[in-house]
Amino acid sequence: MDIDVGPVDPSVLYEQDLHVSSAVWEGQERGLLRCQEHTSLLHQWKLTDEQIKLVDKAGFGFFRKIGPMSLNNSLISALVERWRRETNTFHLPLGEMTITLDEVALVLGLEIDGDPIVGSKVGDEVAMDMCGRLLGKLPSAANKEVNCSRVKLNWLKRTFSECPEDASFDVVKAHTRAYLLYLIGSTIFATTDGDKVSVKYLPLFEDFDQAGRYAWGASALACLYRALGNASLKSQSNICGCLTLLQCWSYFHLDIGRPEKSEACFPLALLWKGKGSRSKTDLSEYRRELDDLDPSKITWCPYERFENLIPPHIKDKLILGRSKTTLVCFEKIELHFPDRCLRQFGKRQPIPQKVKRRDRKNRRLDDLDTSMSLACEEWAERGDHIVDSPGGGNVVDDGAYMEWYARISITKLYREAFLESQVMNMIACMREFEEAAPGIALERLSPVEREVMESVKDTFANSLTFGGWQEVAVNSGYGKRRRRNEQTPTPNIGGGNDLSSLLLQKDDA
Repeated sequence: MDIDVGPVDPSVLYEQDLHVSSAVWEGQERGLLRCQEHTSLLHQWKLTDEQIKLVDKAGFGFFRKIGPMSLNNSLISALVERWRRETNTFHLPLGEMTITLDEVALVLGLEIDGDPIVGSKVGDEVAMDMCGRLLGKLPSAANKEVNCSRVKLNWLKRTFSECPEDASFDVVKAHTRAYLLYLIGSTIFATTDGDKVSVKYLPLFEDFDQAGRYAWGASALACLYRALGNASLKSQSNICGCLTLLQCWSYFHLDIGRPEKSEACFPLALLWKGKGSRSKTDLSEYRRELDDLDPSKITWCPYERFENLIPPHIKDKLILGRSKTTLVCFEKIELHFPDRCLRQFGKRQPIPQKVKRRDRKNRRLDDLDTSMSLACEEWAERGDHIVDSPGGGNVVDDGAYMEWYARISITKLYREAFLESQVMNMIACMREFEEAAPGIALERLSPVEREVMESVKDTFANSLTFGGWQEVAVNSGYGKRRRRNEQTPTPNIGGGNDLSSLLLQKDDA
């Protein structure tokens, strides 16, 4: 049987049938997501003082200090199950939460105010020309160092990780561009390709002064929103984007899998440096903890205590965290909805405005029924769309908002009777066999096959009637029947020979 887990009102979460939560409730586990962020080798880059100055000028002075971060795949996978791309928010028991622009600036130290990062894809010939002009060296197609205008991260590190001491300034700039391309390709713009980065980003570092005027943080958030949305679909098994940001966001806001903090410094991701060890807690346990989330486990405004660490030029732009605007990164266009998460700004949460449905089939406009030029116009007006609400404090209003939220959302994913659900799946399959068995022409079987079939029928019949299981199987609301290749092996509960043993006896005969 199918389980109708909601939402009661599907006007907001209109893609429920595609979402991973629908599969979870049907008992179809996809396992842990494969996290595609490759920061483990960042420390092998040896930057000179000249290079560090150029990196600072390009806007990555704070970000480069974060370096490698160990990821908790189980926690990340559990968080993704709560993400909804319809609203670009996490749907948790006490309401919606999300990663906002100000948090990108605080956690990563990236600029969230500036020019949007736009451009178009490039072909192989143009990509090779860019490499020759801006890096001074060409990757080898024969050695598979470049493919479809993407270069391997390993080639960048092997070729440019150490700048010669006597290098000219042009060579220093080339090596710095290679480092920055590697840095963004392994973190904020990481893709499911894993070990490659698109050359289309390279011209952004042609002029280091201009690079410093881009809103890198806004583009990083656009890419993470897109990655979370893709990974939340039940058909997906990977996640990319800046997972360091995602994990740190969770540590700041949710007391789930949270390690002890390191010494406070900026950017704030460094508080968790080396603390994200691979947890022994499995996905189902994190899922249960998120289901049971209560106010004592949520910190709505976690950054107030670190105010004295925030550089003035970062602090001046934090108001953009409340900007209801459009985020852009090349072909990606994503919407920023702080109005749905005002408690993260110390304000009461009213019922938010309806979200316009996205046209996912309109690939030419990259999944949104708006043009890139319009998206850039909206970004240009980001300062004019700061959302607010009357009142203050971070106490959850259990009135109209929570009543509305209960109708439009799904807040429970953990199957509390998981073992029982597996038994129910097994019983459903046994019942299917029992119903089909009378149609089997036993006279066409050999004596041994007939004996095996009769034993199987007797075993299933005894199991289904033992202890009232037949009635339970009929009336249970657990899980729909699985396809043959999706069944979970289960032990015999009837007391006689199990099916596998009987079939082995048949084969031996």
